[in-house]
Amino acid sequence: MSFLDKNNARQVLLGLKDVRIAVLGDLILDRYLFGDVERISPEAPVPIVKLHGQQLVPGGAGNVIWNILGLGAQGVPFGLVGDDPEGHSLLDLFRGRDISAEGVHVSQGRKTSHKIRVVSGRQQMIRLDSETHSAASPEESTFMIGPLLEQLPCFPVAIISDYGKGVCSFDNCRRVIETSLDKGTTVIVDPKGPDWNKYRGASWITPNLKELAEAAGLSRIENDDLEVTVTGERVRDIFGIPNLLVTRSEAGMTLISQDGVLHVRSEAREVFDVSGAGDTVVASLAVFLGSDLSRETSVKLANAAAGIVVGKAGTQPVLASELIEAIAGNTHSSAMRKVISRDEAARLVERWKHEGLRVVATNGCFDILHPGHVAYLERSAELGDRLIVAVNSDDSVRSLKGPGRPVNNQQSRSAVLAGLSSVDAVCVFEEETPREIYRLVRPDVITKGGDYMPGEVAGGEFASQVVIVPLLEGFSTSGVISAMDRHHSREPERKEGN
Repeated sequence: MSFLDKNNARQVLLGLKDVRIAVLGDLILDRYLFGDVERISPEAPVPIVKLHGQQLVPGGAGNVIWNILGLGAQGVPFGLVGDDPEGHSLLDLFRGRDISAEGVHVSQGRKTSHKIRVVSGRQQMIRLDSETHSAASPEESTFMIGPLLEQLPCFPVAIISDYGKGVCSFDNCRRVIETSLDKGTTVIVDPKGPDWNKYRGASWITPNLKELAEAAGLSRIENDDLEVTVTGERVRDIFGIPNLLVTRSEAGMTLISQDGVLHVRSEAREVFDVSGAGDTVVASLAVFLGSDLSRETSVKLANAAAGIVVGKAGTQPVLASELIEAIAGNTHSSAMRKVISRDEAARLVERWKHEGLRVVATNGCFDILHPGHVAYLERSAELGDRLIVAVNSDDSVRSLKGPGRPVNNQQSRSAVLAGLSSVDAVCVFEEETPREIYRLVRPDVITKGGDYMPGEVAGGEFASQVVIVPLLEGFSTSGVISAMDRHHSREPERKEGN
């Protein structure tokens, strides 16, 4: 990906925190039930899934918001939920990530669309859908479209995420698109259905091949450069779309605009799950356009993001660190890729839990790594599927241990920890205790070494279980430092040679 080197990519992605994207669309709650299959039911030839956990995540337009957050930008939702447990769960998810939900109207007469997926290992066993398709009423539209139109000048880009559940009606789409033209806001549409008249004049539309064929009145089109280009140009002209970005699965993407045609090829990678890839494309495209990157660079970055997300299970966002890694061509060591920020750690743990994995967290200074540390970390890792280590910053160590500590700086300590096979992620925290990072990460298990009582462990209230792991006797950092000092004091004074 020579269009953007690693350093430039890091600079771009770290500068996205002030980019705000409005998202109008159908909000869906995705519930994942995780379990193990051990036998077939005697009642019918179906597997019995013994459930051991669940996770709630936003789907539909909510997944677009999650992808925007994953890249470090800000997403603001506008839509409808019902006054039911699913709707309130969605609102709780938004509030838990400090997302303003003022543009989300709670409707008394509407049921929240939700999907239940039962997963064993990484295999989806069944999906149960409960959906609402009725168009938003004039009153419902007023509650969500009014605030969006008022705030449009505050957003460089607005997304219309149409899942056909009634929010993106003809009138609502027309009002947003026409107002955006007056306010100078770019509108990107992720379309649904064959009638694109409601999207006419939008700045961008991002159909897949099936959606492009429907808009052209065709049953299907071949995934061929020429056929996609010819069909895309015709559809673009019919509906007055300045930029048509066609997502083409393993063939990449094709941008058809007034300036010509650009084919962007996908990077070769294993495809695990294509669900949510369209949300990733529209979210990342919006974020990069909103940060004033060029059309070509924005499309190439969106293509890279889509290539990452299809390698994940379920609908999961792309993290900024993953995109930097992909752009860099994975040239930096696999160990150093484990060293991440606390926000990335929170998103990574969320992803692991989404995959049904049990997450263990521990913390410490780990100033001079010794066999006691290694044994402790290995025992901690055995309590779950993934281990994340929170490391005291240099200032934090200094306040705890006094002058002269740490011996090794936080970068060196993190790098050594990341090199251990038992450790899956490392992040540094500035406070004296890891309580705040545990509040963000919320692991399943927290471990602590020594003679603590579980109730004494800082941040233990944010985990389901606190485990005290016995330390390997005879090893300590202070002991290592004392031994080094004694050895140094016994060394004979060196004399200069002739």
